[in-house]
Amino acid sequence: MPFHRSSTFGDALDSPAARAVLETFLPGVAASPMALQYRGVRLGQLVGLVPQLEEPEARERLWTALADVEDGDEAPRAHPPAVDPDPAYEGEDVRHASAPASVSSPVPRWGVVEVRLDGPSHGNPFVDVELDAVFRRGGRELRAGGFYDGDGAWIVRLLADEEGEWTFETRSTARSLDGVTGAFSVTAAEEGAHGPVRVDGFHFRHADGTRYRPVGTTAYAWTHQPEALQEQTLATLEGSPFTKVRMCLFPKSYLYNGNEPEDFPFPGSAASGFDLERFDPSHFRRLEKRIRQLGERGVEADLILFHAYDRWGFADLGPAVDDRVLRYVVRRLSAFANVWWALANEYDLLWAKTEEDWERFARIVVEEDPHGHLRSIHNCRPFYDQTRPWVTHASVQRQDVYRTAEFTDEWRARWGKPVVIDEVGYEGDIDQGWGSLTAEELVRRSWEGAVRGGYVAHGETYLADDEVLWWSKGGVLKGSSPERLAFLDGILAEAPEGAIDPLPSDWDVPWGGVAERYLIGYFGFNRPRFRNLVLPGDGEWHVDVIDTWNMTVERRPGLHRGTYRVELPGRQYIAVRLVAA
Repeated sequence: MPFHRSSTFGDALDSPAARAVLETFLPGVAASPMALQYRGVRLGQLVGLVPQLEEPEARERLWTALADVEDGDEAPRAHPPAVDPDPAYEGEDVRHASAPASVSSPVPRWGVVEVRLDGPSHGNPFVDVELDAVFRRGGRELRAGGFYDGDGAWIVRLLADEEGEWTFETRSTARSLDGVTGAFSVTAAEEGAHGPVRVDGFHFRHADGTRYRPVGTTAYAWTHQPEALQEQTLATLEGSPFTKVRMCLFPKSYLYNGNEPEDFPFPGSAASGFDLERFDPSHFRRLEKRIRQLGERGVEADLILFHAYDRWGFADLGPAVDDRVLRYVVRRLSAFANVWWALANEYDLLWAKTEEDWERFARIVVEEDPHGHLRSIHNCRPFYDQTRPWVTHASVQRQDVYRTAEFTDEWRARWGKPVVIDEVGYEGDIDQGWGSLTAEELVRRSWEGAVRGGYVAHGETYLADDEVLWWSKGGVLKGSSPERLAFLDGILAEAPEGAIDPLPSDWDVPWGGVAERYLIGYFGFNRPRFRNLVLPGDGEWHVDVIDTWNMTVERRPGLHRGTYRVELPGRQYIAVRLVAA
């Protein structure tokens, strides 16, 4: 059997012929740390980590050479076929539109409208039946797909984005579910509800116009932990400055992620196998509960739909199951105002998926989400094409051990979209370069990205005997950066319109702000004792010295114009702010 994308790195090393191919394309690979660290990694995943194989042509030459090696271990995994709805699911004896229906009403604006139908449950409702509904208000129409919630319950949801009287009509391949009609009212928004986040140039606003700044963090697998740990994570978030959390739909298998979840998106287990033609509604109800609770705390749920860190087979379900998962998830969750869609964490490590797959996934998400929630796709090494129309903002991972935030203004200019650096490295002390930053360095990177017009996210990876690291399982925060990121957010909030953009900078100091009104220069790890400033225009300026680590703002006496020598404390992490008088 030839070697292929799903073969493991270790099996290829153990085959003299395959090892020779690897040494041809990856010289020195057998003597590399990869030879031990990545033995269990699929070859299709490994190539995403190798700079020499970034070009598709180089990868294709590798696969062609490996295909000629005949001592591979096993054939590629066979994927389940697509399942079409059953046109004879209900016979002519079933009365059209006979399913009893209820609808939540009234619903406050930005709440969830839920149409529930008491319908059939025989066969396999998850694949045998198609259901959606058309919602109308005046001349406006929105289509939302429905889903099966178990025990004969069928649901169609809508985000209540406009006040007034609405009607709906269902459409289904099942006679009892087809043609059901009803009405509901949407009332004024509750206090603190602002609707989904939208792109506003290089920044963000809620749908009602309220400025939104992502102060993000990562807790990949927090919803796959025991109940008590999930509750602890929510309590921590409630007392934190974070307004966005990255989290995975599927469980994660990686460093410090060895525990088995109590349940999964599909019925079954790793030991007994999973029924990939059904979903576990109770699992999704718990996920919805957590997303709702995040929303109540003002936190956006940046939901990662696919990732490569998998031991259950979820990273290689095949096109039919992938598509079915996407439709089910987006239909269940798109009515929640605080959902973002991240197609992938490190898309380039998902060895079983191609660019055609990602583009198909994007089409499905756009089709099934009538509310246009934010969409991104996150990289490990090479970027996905961030100029694609479906990509609303760039979700970036570090590009260098030291430098990433420094490229923020370049990426803005290249892609013409907001830049969110979701992985700049994590405050912590584990044995990985990405997870052993000091708090000072994470805060420095955050300021560096901010003055260049972007948003740098937090993460924390402090070693723990119980392997509960915030970056994956949540729990409690141990680091010193969160309060300082809150301080940074407060400085940004004081800018006109609550956001800043990159401005013409000195060679050694980046400047950002709002031209002629509000300017910030950041000295980072430099520590000057003074700076001669050339103040813009003919107006007068207030001059503030900001200690970004000690979280202080000191206004220098008087108003200034022309040039001004500002005395500085000779410490690292100092910024200067100019505010037009």
